[in-house]
Amino acid sequence: MPLVFVGTYTQRGSEGIYAFRFDPETGALRATGHTAWVENPSYLALHPEGRLLYATNEVAQFAGQPGGGISAFTLDPDTGALSLLNQQPSRGAAPCYVSVDPSGRYVLAANYTSGSVTVLPIEDDGRLAPPSHVVQHEGQGGDPSRQEGPHAHCVTFDGAGRFVFAVDLGLDKVLVYTLDAASGTLHPAPRPWAQTHPGAGPRHIAFHPNGRYAYAINELDSTLTPFAYDGATGTLTPLEAVPTLPEGFSGTNYPADVHVHPSGRFLYGSNRGHDSIALYAIAEEPGRPRPLGHQPTGGKNPRGFVIDPSGTFLLVANQDTDNIVTFRIDPDTGALTPTGQVVSVPMPVCLKFAGW
Repeated sequence: MPLVFVGTYTQRGSEGIYAFRFDPETGALRATGHTAWVENPSYLALHPEGRLLYATNEVAQFAGQPGGGISAFTLDPDTGALSLLNQQPSRGAAPCYVSVDPSGRYVLAANYTSGSVTVLPIEDDGRLAPPSHVVQHEGQGGDPSRQEGPHAHCVTFDGAGRFVFAVDLGLDKVLVYTLDAASGTLHPAPRPWAQTHPGAGPRHIAFHPNGRYAYAINELDSTLTPFAYDGATGTLTPLEAVPTLPEGFSGTNYPADVHVHPSGRFLYGSNRGHDSIALYAIAEEPGRPRPLGHQPTGGKNPRGFVIDPSGTFLLVANQDTDNIVTFRIDPDTGALTPTGQVVSVPMPVCLKFAGW
């Protein structure tokens, strides 16, 4: 059975990173009995070869120095056990997102509090070398309480692996880079950034499988910004934003995660506060999402979620109720139905499939 790894905040009894076996017929999760303790491994990324895992250490102080860290692990696909290889400073405070470039040569991290992006080379045995480059974002947005400066919240690649995208909540921008594979340095793309509307607070971005669209979920005003995407130049062109909340909701809400269904027909985003998954249909042209409704997540503060590679199940990490809830996806409508499968994990944040 495939594995699911869970990144957490190491509070309320969390033991770090948890490993589960996933039943692709029922959506059930069964604990392997293996955990790997490092401090606040909030976000995870797998190496393309599948036997290495990297985790953020989302802290303000790491190894006695200001800033956070990144941890490297070997992964045993037979048992789900993780073994710590080494750790490196991220050279920025509170790293909250990590990704691996498609060639498997570099790890990239987004440092939220510092508003920077870090590149770390991967050595032959999977260990991390010290950072080869740190890019510091500059500027501020319109919200003095949340956008007083840059806040990098996500760094990832397009489907072709040609361009790097750093989503900055503090700047209302998605910054676009190329990665020099020889030197491990980032360089601004020909169109170096795309602007969301003021006060949006973009957090995460997901690319459509057809490579022509991308979708950023916005934390500060509960919207989602679609983009037309030119994969030849890395250019993102914003389209009209859509809400993540139902009409009439007046409570506090902070959207968190966004994913496109493998079929490309549906889009999902998590709402913390409304405690739901927002569902959308995606038209082939022009790629704009059409709201379909909301599914309660069966817990509070749904942080991250993941769709299994077959597109059959969606798993949600409810951070404040310490549980992971599984939903079956209707392949025709995109609707989510609870399967009754729920497991307990203290403060879950990020979910990643391995060994599919």
